[in-house]
Amino acid sequence: MRKNKGAMAAAVIAGVGLAGALAGCARLAPEPETLAGTSWQLVKFQGGDGTVRAPDEKSKYTLAFGTDGSFNVRFDCNRGRGGWTSPGPKQVQFGAMALTRAQCPPESLHDQLVKHWPYVRSYVIRGGHLHLALMADGGIYEFEPAR
Repeated sequence: MRKNKGAMAAAVIAGVGLAGALAGCARLAPEPETLAGTSWQLVKFQGGDGTVRAPDEKSKYTLAFGTDGSFNVRFDCNRGRGGWTSPGPKQVQFGAMALTRAQCPPESLHDQLVKHWPYVRSYVIRGGHLHLALMADGGIYEFEPAR
């Protein structure tokens, strides 16, 4: 009986160790293989000329990729919807976007995003953040998972 208790204790300890190791792996979850079904909020924009702009509130600048090829955005005081495609690995293109037309405050990133949106061409997900790159080294928008 004593041997069985010792073996049982060893099995419990091994099980706890395995559970801890698996929990550690969960923290290092793999990056998504596709953008479909993901949602993001803007962290910052870094221009090709080195300029950096950050939103006053991340949750006012969001992007959600639908599994059906649609996307939804919030660019400060406006909301939009359109279609997206990924013509190749790490490539993304946004189609025409229907967008509300409220007047956002002067410091808003709204106008810049609307102007840049058709020129997004590639992406990378690194460290859990989505980086959308504009064509011709125009800059990179960095997003984090939406909360």
